[in-house]
Amino acid sequence: MRKSIGILTAGGDSPGLNAAIRAIGKSAIKSHGWSVIGFRDGFRGLMQDRSVRLDGNALSGILSHGGTILGTGRDKVDAMDIGGNTMDMRAAMLETFHAHDLAAIVCLGGGGTQKNALKLHEAGMPVITLPKTIDNDVYGTDRSFGFDTALDIATEAIDRLHSTAHSHHRIIVVEIMGHNAGWLTLGSGLGGGADVILIPEIAYSMDAVATAITQRKGDGSPFSIVAVAEGAVNTELATQLRELKAQRESVKGPERAQLKSMGRALFAGRTSTFDIAKELEERTRLESRVTILGHVQRGGTPSPSDRILATTLGAAATESIANEQFGVMIASKGDGYRALRLSKVAGRRKMVPIDHPWVRTARSLGICMGDSP
Repeated sequence: MRKSIGILTAGGDSPGLNAAIRAIGKSAIKSHGWSVIGFRDGFRGLMQDRSVRLDGNALSGILSHGGTILGTGRDKVDAMDIGGNTMDMRAAMLETFHAHDLAAIVCLGGGGTQKNALKLHEAGMPVITLPKTIDNDVYGTDRSFGFDTALDIATEAIDRLHSTAHSHHRIIVVEIMGHNAGWLTLGSGLGGGADVILIPEIAYSMDAVATAITQRKGDGSPFSIVAVAEGAVNTELATQLRELKAQRESVKGPERAQLKSMGRALFAGRTSTFDIAKELEERTRLESRVTILGHVQRGGTPSPSDRILATTLGAAATESIANEQFGVMIASKGDGYRALRLSKVAGRRKMVPIDHPWVRTARSLGICMGDSP
């Protein structure tokens, strides 16, 4: 019998998703003679059996398109909102899987998708995943497709902000995506020549930041670019979060859930980018402005690098299916790839090491990382 495989995209949209869909589909059809079905809007589309046949015509011309032709969603497979009730819908997804007589399903997404896919695999579904996120924080992969494009966009934005900061002798605080990991802020800040870079992995002190900008002003540079990750936190909040985490690890049950909720609330109340700009203006007597790049960072045409990465990993996914290697993520490794067990990937995040070469380079250039005056 002719083999059929499924594809879905989940989590936030990201440049390179369509390139990956195309690669999976074309390699399945041309190299293996399989048919391909796409499920709309992530795991909910799989649950509801909202599908579309991905033939040559459907896959044509999408390599350079941003977003995802299949749509996406952030549902949890074992805790999906169904009419106001939270329900485990894995059984319904397995019904859809078997109704189409699929050999496997390829799930494209970030950290949440890896966890969802592992839960489906544990429920008996042959699953393979690809790492997608502009944050570059999927564990176990050198690169996630979407990151390179977002890095280009954020770096260009910082390039453009230099002229107005210099012309008006201003501090410009630019907020860059990254709630938990600072790869995008660090990379674009370094590539764009930011003077201060604040990332989630290194708690910042306003004293240190203000001192660095005041020193620049005294040295004849009456402007500064401050690149701030969404999830950057000051030293006080970082200490509170660490203490809560330590408490949480020592308890179980309702108390653990309560402490986790407290941590989320504390993090949500972190100092905003606007408050950072206001305080820097007061401390340095330099006019400050805020630019929030937002979703523009993950929109538009994927870079050649992201297209190549997504295409390489997509084609590798079909090889993994042909070899009946399931329950794995196809990860980037150097110029190639490797298959990692989802059990080793799900629930983990690739953070910026505080001694990473990019961090050391930033410090050697005199860029303030927020943690020293």
